[in-house]
Amino acid sequence: MTSSSSLSSSPFFDIKTKYRMNSGFEIPVLGFGVYQTPADITEDVTSHAFKAGYRHVDSAVAYRNEAPCGAAIKKSGIPREEVFFTTKVPPGKLSYDSSKSLVDATLKATGLDYIDLYLIHAPYGGKQARLGAWDGLVEAVKAGKVRSLGISNYGVHHLNELEGHIKQREAKEGKGAGGEISVGQWELHPWLARPDIVDWCQKRGVILEAYSPLVRAVKMNDPLLQPLSKKYGKTPAQVLVRWSLQKGFVPLPKSVTHSRIDENAEIYDFELTQEDMTTLETGEYEPVAWDPTTSDD
Repeated sequence: MTSSSSLSSSPFFDIKTKYRMNSGFEIPVLGFGVYQTPADITEDVTSHAFKAGYRHVDSAVAYRNEAPCGAAIKKSGIPREEVFFTTKVPPGKLSYDSSKSLVDATLKATGLDYIDLYLIHAPYGGKQARLGAWDGLVEAVKAGKVRSLGISNYGVHHLNELEGHIKQREAKEGKGAGGEISVGQWELHPWLARPDIVDWCQKRGVILEAYSPLVRAVKMNDPLLQPLSKKYGKTPAQVLVRWSLQKGFVPLPKSVTHSRIDENAEIYDFELTQEDMTTLETGEYEPVAWDPTTSDD
């Protein structure tokens, strides 16, 4: 186990490396994403990811593939405590009651005894919906159904809102009553580095997960990446995953191709220099996915 701030300098940094979250539990630093992975192939690709060494699967209720993820976990033969499973409350389903019922539905669908990490997928729905959904997840943690909580796609204003709510609950009900933000998940890559959100999280020990770390393959021929690919004898995708790790993020590369699943994990035998990391500081703001962080509802 290590901290995100010491990741790139750790001599023990490999596919088994984990971070300790604010909840006290650990999270593997490399995840396998199953966004838009059809349910009928999710079990196969997730099983292959386990064979490649991944121990962290990122799903969501909206992906409609929680069940095959659970099947792959159960059939893997890997001890449950060594596999980290994430899912998310979908947009449009934010409320106290909905969160609680969704947790039960996830447990039933996956056949798991607990969920490692439950996130609020996006901040849409308004303040009451967001805070109600969070409180429902807090109850699930207290019931032992979920271990750690977090959010996804929140802007700094949403984060401040949630932090204020947690502090208010703690002031009235005692420490821990409002839950803990352990993880935040965003689109993160050199063309969308989100320094304001990263700074907010790092000051509070919130682990940053990076979805679309490969920029949906639209930058593979970019002149910033090609020289680094040649320098290290690695693919542009591997350079991007390595960048994410060295930033202290938890990247969630996804693929339905076995060889690329393997490739995305083969990033522990090289390290980008500080100069190389600096060249990838583009200062750009180029989302390739949705961007709920800007929502004002």
